[in-house]
Amino acid sequence: MTDRTTRHCPPRRLTEMLALLALLVTHRAHAVPSFAEQTGQPCAACHVGAFGPQLRPFGRAFKLNGYVASDGKSHFPPIAASIYGSFNHTEKGQSGGAARWFADNDNFALDQASLYYAGAIARHLGAFAQITYDGVARQPQIDNTDIRYARERHIFGIDSVWGLTLNNNPTVQDLWNSTPTWGFPYNSSGLAPTPTAATRIDGSFAETVVGLGGYVMWNDWVYTEVDLYRGLGRDIRNALGTVPVAGTDSVVDTAPYWRLALQHDLGRSNWEVGSYGIVANILPGGLSPSGQADHFTDIAADANWQFTFSPKKVASDVISTHATIIHEDQDLGASAALSGASHHGDLTTMRADISYSIAATVTPSAQLFRTTGTNNAAYWPTPTGSPDSSGALLEVAYVPFGKPWSLIGWGNLRLAAQYVFYTRFDGQTQGASNNNTLYLSLWAAWHF
Repeated sequence: MTDRTTRHCPPRRLTEMLALLALLVTHRAHAVPSFAEQTGQPCAACHVGAFGPQLRPFGRAFKLNGYVASDGKSHFPPIAASIYGSFNHTEKGQSGGAARWFADNDNFALDQASLYYAGAIARHLGAFAQITYDGVARQPQIDNTDIRYARERHIFGIDSVWGLTLNNNPTVQDLWNSTPTWGFPYNSSGLAPTPTAATRIDGSFAETVVGLGGYVMWNDWVYTEVDLYRGLGRDIRNALGTVPVAGTDSVVDTAPYWRLALQHDLGRSNWEVGSYGIVANILPGGLSPSGQADHFTDIAADANWQFTFSPKKVASDVISTHATIIHEDQDLGASAALSGASHHGDLTTMRADISYSIAATVTPSAQLFRTTGTNNAAYWPTPTGSPDSSGALLEVAYVPFGKPWSLIGWGNLRLAAQYVFYTRFDGQTQGASNNNTLYLSLWAAWHF
């Protein structure tokens, strides 16, 4: 959930009309119980730990094929809802409050309440669609969106799946969980201090662009995808609830996104190695001095491995690992003209996590993260002008339902305790631990 507009041209108008059509039926997706209802399978069949968004092979195949797999019964419309609340404590209270309406520390919050359209629309057409009330910002908004059309075909005589995706956040459509939108941690505090610097593909395009792309999974081995994104204008973003808009960055021209992966399911284990990235021109603060824009090239690599102890058991123990590294090259022509920032820079983010889901019920997880880049005092609003941050995250999640034997079949619940600690924060090691955060959350989801 972030912010960014476009130049005045007919293609943009067409794109924005498509976006409005898409977003009226659409969303952001976790373990949505309407999917379980549609397929006749418990949450644990698709999701590691019986609660998303981390997917097992069945869940990835369901998404790849357009969210349309069914038990043959009528479940239309596939409507679901979720709500989650939390308690947030930081090592040191935040001056001026953690956010508007909140104290400087020890805050309880309704993080989000969401309504989903999640499932089939037509025979080969399905959607992940979410409207969210943000309890921290206290406003409703259209959340992440992915509408898919998919078909099975023989390509060069080999079984394959091809499809189209219309979405509003690069990587929301991804099948693996090391890419930014669905990467670990799967929920986090909106009231905790977070590092200033992040690559552009790491969340800054969410709900501010719309893209149309095509993908192919060939022989269950090679996955390729190309999408073209256009920025949404300020009026459209205001209508969709993506605010504040004034003074926020704007995407101009067409931003191409790509995804290439090698992957395979070996029965008890499955693996993936790949690359993804985007090239985008952005107006800082929506301003274009002398017709200039900042130019960003984000190139990333990722790897995933998952081991299922008993593949025939829906609630088997599962070990999962994910890793990604994103490198961003920055040509800051517009920012240099506006603020005197250095004309060139770079930023690199690395993350790696591992989890062990026990009987799809208790899932401890750990992550290491690090961001480094070029010092640029006029560009990075940090005490030292450095974007560098690093640390680790520990989490334990408990999910009582979503298994074949669960007494409740219409919903699910996730309780989690998470601790984030920093060894460096915005370029500083001294005082970095002041931003350490304890985050306790309760997340409930159900279908109608």
